Amino acid sequence: MTPAQRRALETLLPQYGLHSAPVPWDFVSLFGRDAPRTLEIGFGNGENLLSLAQAHADQDFIGIEVHRPGVGSLLKRLVSEHLTNVRVVCDDALEVLKGCVPDASLDSVLLYFPDPWPKKRHHKRRLVQPDFVALLACKLKHGGQFHSATDWSEYAEHISVVLSGCADFISSTTDVTVPHAPTRLLTKFERRGLHLGHPVLEMAFRRR
Repeated sequence: MTPAQRRALETLLPQYGLHSAPVPWDFVSLFGRDAPRTLEIGFGNGENLLSLAQAHADQDFIGIEVHRPGVGSLLKRLVSEHLTNVRVVCDDALEVLKGCVPDASLDSVLLYFPDPWPKKRHHKRRLVQPDFVALLACKLKHGGQFHSATDWSEYAEHISVVLSGCADFISSTTDVTVPHAPTRLLTKFERRGLHLGHPVLEMAFRRR
């Protein structure tokens, strides 16, 4: 962690950060308005989240990331870009979804390049599992969308199977994969995968 990232965490997290509470968050109070809301899980250094917030000032964004240097990097940019429509959470995504996010409060959830845990004995550690998908269904509004991207084809197949097996979701496309979302920046992990020759696979599912 750089000194600048550490300073950002110490001085800016109180302003932009969200913390666990005994009751779910009230997003209208937190943002001062009722607007479309997007949650990004595992935002890395925040490139994509920052770009979305800049392009959609009329929408609100919540980012979850446990890697503190990445959180610090995003916090610095939020201040330099004078953005007020982003809040960040430095905590476990499952715990945040279970205890902090109100039901039917999100318009979209983004999961880009999650850890694929490629070894078979580690597959149970993957974030996308039936329990996680059922939790997503509770937190998304009807018609809300879950969008994911990975450069591991086997994990893409796993995600598609798990989402297709949940009656609360329907694929937003006729194909399992969808083209690169025009509003999404290439992430560090995506650039690395492309450099290694990995095809990037994107999936979109809509809450029934």
